[in-house]
Amino acid sequence: MPELPDILNYRDALRERIVGHTLLGVRQKSLFLLRTVEPPISECAGQRVVAVERIGKRIAIGLEDDAWLVIHLMIAGRLHWKAAGAPLGAKFALAGFDFDDGTLVFTEAGSKRRASLHVVRRATLEQFERGGLNVLEATELAFADRLTLGNHTLKRALTDPRAFDGIGNAFSDEILHAARISPLQLTRNLSAPEITRLYDACRQVLAHWTKQLTAERNGGFPEKVTAFRPEMAVHGKFGQPCPDCGSKVQRIRYADNETNYCARCQTEGRLLADRALSRLLKQDWPKSLDELD
Repeated sequence: MPELPDILNYRDALRERIVGHTLLGVRQKSLFLLRTVEPPISECAGQRVVAVERIGKRIAIGLEDDAWLVIHLMIAGRLHWKAAGAPLGAKFALAGFDFDDGTLVFTEAGSKRRASLHVVRRATLEQFERGGLNVLEATELAFADRLTLGNHTLKRALTDPRAFDGIGNAFSDEILHAARISPLQLTRNLSAPEITRLYDACRQVLAHWTKQLTAERNGGFPEKVTAFRPEMAVHGKFGQPCPDCGSKVQRIRYADNETNYCARCQTEGRLLADRALSRLLKQDWPKSLDELD
């Protein structure tokens, strides 16, 4: 799922292209995309774009007559900027937003169709606010208070949109590696220095990747939006060497997600139990990097 740096990059690219321009109409290819009926999407045609905002992991396009198009990409949704009136294609396209200067194509890979589009009035935009803290704007004290409201694993706390804004699976892995803290450490067990390290890591990682993606875009439109990038330290790097210590990156798999971490840097060499494999191997499950080697 695109996270804070990706969404900011999309937002900025869209602001450069569509603010002040007119939405001529919306071509829908998926029956499951539009989740609202009032106001009707047909009323958006002919309206000028006055704003493009980020609401958590959603992108909201504001029109002059108080209608807002709220796009949620979910895991596999992506946006593409094409020439005006460009064909949508047959495979992954969900919709095309035709503006007077180009067409925004909304796609979703796979068949699960989780991506969504809502058309709402400004007065109801708050329904999409999850309440998460923006760590790039928060003080360390506000961060610590939010972090310790409950007693959860750090992986869960950082990726909870009600706790923190825009952090998902990929950047939580990178943040925890930068902070040198286990993803399974409980929030209320952190020492004051650990909270400071985590706070600094959140801000540094998110700021770095926002700047990096903006530089890569270089005025263009972001087309390589992915959670797996070669420059990342641990996310998606299972079995590859940690860039800091050289130990093999480890992982915990659960449902459709996985957590990547470096045991040497984050858990004092201890391996965290992968639920499925540890149940299978029982006493043969290795407890440390030395046993694994």
